[in-house]
Amino acid sequence: MTTIKDRLKAGKTVVGTAGSIATDVAVLADAGFDFLIFDTQHTPVEIKQLKPGLDAVRGKKATPIVRVSDNRPDLICFALDLGARGIVVPMVNTKAEATAIVRACRYSPLGDRSNAGVRGEWGEHRNYRDYMDHVNSELLIIPMIETKRAVEAIDDILSVDGIDVLLVGPSDLSIELDVPLEYESPKYQRGLDKIANACRKRGVVAGMYFIPPKIDPNFFVEKGFRFFTLPWAPWATEGIQKGLGGINGR
Repeated sequence: MTTIKDRLKAGKTVVGTAGSIATDVAVLADAGFDFLIFDTQHTPVEIKQLKPGLDAVRGKKATPIVRVSDNRPDLICFALDLGARGIVVPMVNTKAEATAIVRACRYSPLGDRSNAGVRGEWGEHRNYRDYMDHVNSELLIIPMIETKRAVEAIDDILSVDGIDVLLVGPSDLSIELDVPLEYESPKYQRGLDKIANACRKRGVVAGMYFIPPKIDPNFFVEKGFRFFTLPWAPWATEGIQKGLGGINGR
């Protein structure tokens, strides 16, 4: 089975959307998206409340990813034990912080993740060591770049082995660069170019947490960003209206 990591390694662009305990994530997970992000930073949801949603997407096309609220091993462990196949950590500013994420995500000897038995949907394995090695290899580890300090330390952060995607927080980064929500500002674009170029040199995927309004996603793809989310509701509404419009007598 082709995984999201396989697609990224092949140079493909992967697109996801927001998952939520208030929506039918099982439908979204088979709608064509590559991943669903369940957010616990800017939503009134705690990680352990995500269990029904993460259970609902098992066996579906989209990879379940959880954004934790802070760079803490316990929060990362909760998300992984519930079945997350990727971890997003906000406000990562240093090499030490990036290293801490990788260590918290990976089993020994590559990390410090606590063992709680087989967790998530990782297939069949001959033994437990094979299971842990497979998880270490396939889990998506995604620090977020959201500050001037992080941009200045970009090369140090990217030197940490195990990072798969470096994810820009668009609004926070624009505020940090003193061009709040001015996504087309030359100053903001220069910051994005620096991030994309650094990622390209290190073989790490550059991503955007979301595509800013009124900007074509392909603009960012051409810059080198190959991992981002888009809102699903407008497409769903368009599809429903199209379906209803095809019924005679309406």
